[in-house]
Amino acid sequence: MTIKRLVAAMLLATGSNSVLAEESFTVQDIQVEGLQRVALGAALNNLPFTIGDTVTEYSLSRSIKTLYGAGHFDDIRVFRDGNTVIYRLKERPTINNIEFDGNKDIKEEQLNESLAGNRVQVGEPLDKTILKSIENGLTEFYHGVGKYQAKVEAKVTYLPRNRVNLKLEFDEGDAASVRQINIVGNNIFSNEELLNQIESKQDLPWWRFLASDRYQKQTLQGDFETINSYYLDRGYLRFDIESSQVSVSPDKTAVYVTLNVNEGEQYNIRDVSFVGDLAGQDAIIEAILPLKEGQLYNGALVTYTEESIAKLLARFGYANSKIRTIPKIDEESKEVDLTISVDPGKRVYVRRIDIKGNSNTRDEVIRRELRQMEGAWLSNDYLELSKNRIQRLPYIEDISFETMPVTGSDDQVDVLFKMKEQPSGSFNAGISYGSYQGLSFEVGVQQSNFFGTGNSAGISLSTNKYQKSVNLSYTDPYYTLDGVSLGGQLFYSDIDYSSASSNLEAYNQRRYGFGANVGYPVNEFNRLNFGANYVVNKINSIQEYDQLRHFRAVLLDAQNPDGGYNFTNYEFSTGWSHSTLNRGLFPTAGRMFNLVLRATTPNSDLQYYKVQFEAQNYIPLSNDHRWSFRSKLELGYGNGYGDKDGYDYTLPFTENFYAGGSNLRGFENRIIGPHAIFRYPGQVPGIPDPVNGGITFPEDPTGDSYIVSGRSIGGNAMGVLTLELITPTPFLSDEYRNSVRTSLFIDAGNVWDTEFDINRYADLTQDRTASTGRGVQPFLIDYADPSLIRASAGVSLQWISPMGPLTFSLAKIIKKQEGDLQENFSFNIGTTF
Repeated sequence: MTIKRLVAAMLLATGSNSVLAEESFTVQDIQVEGLQRVALGAALNNLPFTIGDTVTEYSLSRSIKTLYGAGHFDDIRVFRDGNTVIYRLKERPTINNIEFDGNKDIKEEQLNESLAGNRVQVGEPLDKTILKSIENGLTEFYHGVGKYQAKVEAKVTYLPRNRVNLKLEFDEGDAASVRQINIVGNNIFSNEELLNQIESKQDLPWWRFLASDRYQKQTLQGDFETINSYYLDRGYLRFDIESSQVSVSPDKTAVYVTLNVNEGEQYNIRDVSFVGDLAGQDAIIEAILPLKEGQLYNGALVTYTEESIAKLLARFGYANSKIRTIPKIDEESKEVDLTISVDPGKRVYVRRIDIKGNSNTRDEVIRRELRQMEGAWLSNDYLELSKNRIQRLPYIEDISFETMPVTGSDDQVDVLFKMKEQPSGSFNAGISYGSYQGLSFEVGVQQSNFFGTGNSAGISLSTNKYQKSVNLSYTDPYYTLDGVSLGGQLFYSDIDYSSASSNLEAYNQRRYGFGANVGYPVNEFNRLNFGANYVVNKINSIQEYDQLRHFRAVLLDAQNPDGGYNFTNYEFSTGWSHSTLNRGLFPTAGRMFNLVLRATTPNSDLQYYKVQFEAQNYIPLSNDHRWSFRSKLELGYGNGYGDKDGYDYTLPFTENFYAGGSNLRGFENRIIGPHAIFRYPGQVPGIPDPVNGGITFPEDPTGDSYIVSGRSIGGNAMGVLTLELITPTPFLSDEYRNSVRTSLFIDAGNVWDTEFDINRYADLTQDRTASTGRGVQPFLIDYADPSLIRASAGVSLQWISPMGPLTFSLAKIIKKQEGDLQENFSFNIGTTF
């Protein structure tokens, strides 16, 4: 009931409910009837008078308006009985439940948020007067996205105790399509050329099912800006869209768009000048200025110039600078003078930096990555650099920052870094299976944010058919305040390669030792690393294949030929790492290089060196980085230095490179590369012996034969290339994009030996009837030829689970060599990234 009707009803009351006279009276009592949920005190507090006050009809009228304004009542009546004022109220019903039906284009979260903005939510009183406006607003939204047949109806169901259920029923209908877009007034650029620039498409044929001709108002407005920019970027400074019309077909299934344009003429830049205060950066601004005299006017270049100057000034604390380009057009010469107005404003300082969201990580761990300091100028460059450094930490999933002006100060701001952490501790389990390899299992506990300190600590255990190993490690990335890191490790392994599942030529190796490493930051993106290790190796039960003869001659104890190989090495390493990746895990942009040289000292039992290089590059293919391209290159080379007893040292076979498995998916683990060769002398019959039978003697070495093992021994050189297309994960919400990654990959590479001379077997006979323990004996492969590339392709799914990072990959061989042992399809679940 409207206020006017209520006042009229009030004036018609008679008797004890007599007409409220115009004269004033003193209120002796106030009575309120009809209250259920609203407290009496809350109702009386909304009245503009109290007992003892003198009131008039106008005062009572105002009280009705005041009570309605409180938002608790549907109906208000006021009566007078002598000097007593009586209010009879009907409370608005309380919303018990809100339900949506038929909504597809608008998510329930968006609807609830919109309704809450109008105070329509569970537990609140329902104002039925705004339901119509809500219906109209939602219908208008559907019209904006091209659904002109859409209908929205709000239904109210009354319940006991003055409660209601609210249900919004949606009939969205079908979206209208853009039947035709007409551009009128364009002579310089054709309709086809202009329409190719915009997102809205018209009357698409059925075979272009991936494209959409759905009409959306916001998209069309953006298209108008695109056409406008297209002309401005080509010198048409006077271009104007004079009018636009959108007509809807009678059946509301199609729209017709007409654009009336005035192209104008092209203008060249005659002069570029500055006015205002350049904050002492005149030389730099003039050096980076892309606008030049005599060139065609370009709107995009003008915008870029303004943004570049603003970014430059922001580096020096002028965060609120205003840059504006003022054109002065000469219609006769068709030239334009550009005056760039620069107002740097006040230099802004950072008062305080707050960090939010680091429930597990200590504040100091985050703050040591900051490059924007409290009390210093506000610098957008330093803020972005700080963000990137924090985001590279492996225990941070996402981070953002915002600046907030300080109340009462126009030259100070507070900065808030908001972050989302991800599991920093992990219980990593790996399972893999191959038709020859069998089942393997590994387990490890790793904490990259040990008790929130940012230090890395862990223990890894691995066990399968052929090995047992344990590794303890600890690293403090900020051993000193300037970022010098210090770490150490203890390790032990006992590996029996006699199992066929190892894919390596049989031997047993026990290896243990300890080491330390230290890293020095060169700048924000480069780091130098140094390390030292003490390593003891004990090898026995080895198959004496041909490539091992040189190693045997150098190391084997002639007094104890069955004692195996025992050697102790003192290793030193140095490395360089470079990273501009935007994230620690699942990066989408930037690059990473890692170069490591490891060598034993001259007093070691073996003298050798190994060089390994890894490069990764991420190129985002979309603005939101949901699509990205990754390339990865791994190179390795090792060899010996010096000699012993006339024998040159070579890279020991225990340090050889391997491919297959994690770095060449689809092939069996470590199967790619040189295989062991066993050489046997030919036999010629001797003089017959009537007692002992026939006697044979070795013939000339040119009559020797050999077999090639199905097992790998690795090589001293390696090259592996990975190309990977990172895609959105199907059927998964975008909120998980930083914890789940899907990609399509191609792996290609090879391992070879640069030292072993295989040509000496060219005239010998390969015995392919002999068993190798792995089925059919492979053909002899040219170990010195790195061009014998193997390749595989497949799909990979990576997940940062609460237990740590896991990888699932499915791969198929697409290029192999004859004699390779592999699986056409293989899958792997592990923790390699």
